[in-house]
Amino acid sequence: MSFINRKKSNKVKNLLIYIVVLLIIAVTAFVFFSPTFEKNAPKVVYTGDKFWNFKKPLKLKFTDDNGIKSYKVAYLDGDKLVKLETKILNNDAKNIVVEIIPPKFNRLNTPPKQIVLKTQVVDNSKWNFFNGNITSKDFVIDIDRKKPIANVVSNSYLIRQGGSATVVVEVKDENLKDFYISFNEEERFELIPFYKKNFYMAIIAWPVTIEEFKRVNLIAIDKAGNKTTTKVPYYIKELKVKVDNIKISKSFVEKVSKNVLSKSGFDIPEGTAEAFVATNKDLRAQNVKLLKDVSRQNLDFSQVSKFDLDAFKQLRGSKTFSRYAERRHYYYKGEKIDEAWHLGMDWASIRNAKIYVTNPGKVIFKDYLGIYGHTAIIDHGFGLATLYAHTSKLNIELNDFVNAKQYIANTGSTGAVFGDHLHFGVLVQGLEVNPLEWMDKKWIDINVKKILNQAKKVIDTK
Repeated sequence: MSFINRKKSNKVKNLLIYIVVLLIIAVTAFVFFSPTFEKNAPKVVYTGDKFWNFKKPLKLKFTDDNGIKSYKVAYLDGDKLVKLETKILNNDAKNIVVEIIPPKFNRLNTPPKQIVLKTQVVDNSKWNFFNGNITSKDFVIDIDRKKPIANVVSNSYLIRQGGSATVVVEVKDENLKDFYISFNEEERFELIPFYKKNFYMAIIAWPVTIEEFKRVNLIAIDKAGNKTTTKVPYYIKELKVKVDNIKISKSFVEKVSKNVLSKSGFDIPEGTAEAFVATNKDLRAQNVKLLKDVSRQNLDFSQVSKFDLDAFKQLRGSKTFSRYAERRHYYYKGEKIDEAWHLGMDWASIRNAKIYVTNPGKVIFKDYLGIYGHTAIIDHGFGLATLYAHTSKLNIELNDFVNAKQYIANTGSTGAVFGDHLHFGVLVQGLEVNPLEWMDKKWIDINVKKILNQAKKVIDTK
């Protein structure tokens, strides 16, 4: 072969090698950087509490950037592998929640106390020689099929709309997750440790805004989802509602309502009626919610053994101008524009009269509160607090501990009011209830102290 031919042959070989190298680099780059060959393994998340009651489906969450191709779920009972579910998917779902149906058991085939849940998930990637990325993950699951113990130990005889009642219960479970008192499945009341381990008490309320009494339940739920519902028996008593028709003037709205809206950061409607409704309805709802939130955030869950509060007393030398649960209908230029509940006692004597607290407690709120004006809330324990609204001066600071008979404030006309007075409210876990019950020593003795004492005698026999 001539020199020229050899030279041409070498050029062709070098070119072929160069092309092959480029192809290898291109294929390698494609494999490493193409989404088709992505290397991120699927993620497996068990959303439960690592408990299963073998009654309700168990939920697993699978996610992957390239989509889920298939999954397998089984559990290991000792050396025995029990298949639960295997599925090949026909779509490119990147996020799926799988509900695993529990196996069935009978009296001859009892469930284990603990299992190892085994999962395997494969994605749609072409990585791993076109087999995809595989994630295998195990979870140790405790099997709990026993419902919590939830018994009523003692409770008040009756409750009225807007009123309060007491209940003492026993709640017990190794894996307890949540427990509370439910009113009509609309309001939740927390339980406070009482006297001995596994016993709890609560003062509850029938909110005046709920007209129909359906049922009060003790609810206990464990981490496996087992739930016990026990009825708390109450007789009910009707509420006598006083209806007030109140005429609203343009002067009141201009001087009071719009001022309150402005101080509360609300937009002020131009119309007189609209401005009043914004104050009386929208701002009121926000204020009432804050009362509830603050009270519940500051609940004291220290164990209690007795109720040691005195009956609350009326403002010294005052007269009552408005009572709890008056239904107020508001009219402007002869047309009804709104209505609302009055949820406290209004007392007035002289301008800027001194206010003294009846029982000791902790100041959990001190601020301007819309329709309530300058307001203080004092927590007395047991889920019970008192509200002092429309004050001109507050002689206390947030988080102060106040003593019984301590001077705390002066009456005033701040907020959405017509004149100088004190709005006194009693809060049960943030809900305003009838103060007259809590101002009556006999009512407290029968409906609170007696119930707690009866419960202690029952608990001592267990």
